[in-house]
Amino acid sequence: MEKARIAVLVSGGGTNLQALIDAQNSGRLCSGEIKLVIANNADAYALTRAKTAGIATEIVLKKSCGSQEAFEEKIKKLLTTHRIDLIVLAGFMSILSENFTSAYPKRILNVHPSLIPAFCGAGFYGLRVHQEALAYGVKVTGATVHFVNEIPDGGEIIFQKAVEVQEGDTPEVLQKRVMEQAEWIILPAAVEKVSQSIVKGS
Repeated sequence: MEKARIAVLVSGGGTNLQALIDAQNSGRLCSGEIKLVIANNADAYALTRAKTAGIATEIVLKKSCGSQEAFEEKIKKLLTTHRIDLIVLAGFMSILSENFTSAYPKRILNVHPSLIPAFCGAGFYGLRVHQEALAYGVKVTGATVHFVNEIPDGGEIIFQKAVEVQEGDTPEVLQKRVMEQAEWIILPAAVEKVSQSIVKGS
């Protein structure tokens, strides 16, 4: 069976990448296969996870590219070389320009640690999302997987999953619960769904 070829873009620990690798190993992700992991940080632990899983890795640093445009061009070249069908942003700490996102319509997925449209957009990433959710006093938060377009967190939503906020939660505790109860479940499911439609040519 033909599979969609997936690239995962990472910046840090790679917990969402690990969730995808685990889903691939368990057969929950079967219509696509991770063929490439690109990091914009040479020390990203996600690179170790990829190597352990036997996945090709590349490092692209914006600093050494000199500009956002050159940085994105280098990533595009790698995606072309590896014949990538689907791009997954898994904790990728670099906003991609419209020039990049428009080249891959409905082919870039991102997971965001809140129920969009709450606590999202420019500047909302990592712990800040959970800090804001707690400060606002929401009782329910969660995660969203969406297509990526030129607006940060602005693309069409694929899946969302709600997670309860509990008494005494810290941003760190809430972050972990949202990952375990939402992100690691809906990201592989969304990647499988989009991979399926790519394979079917729809």
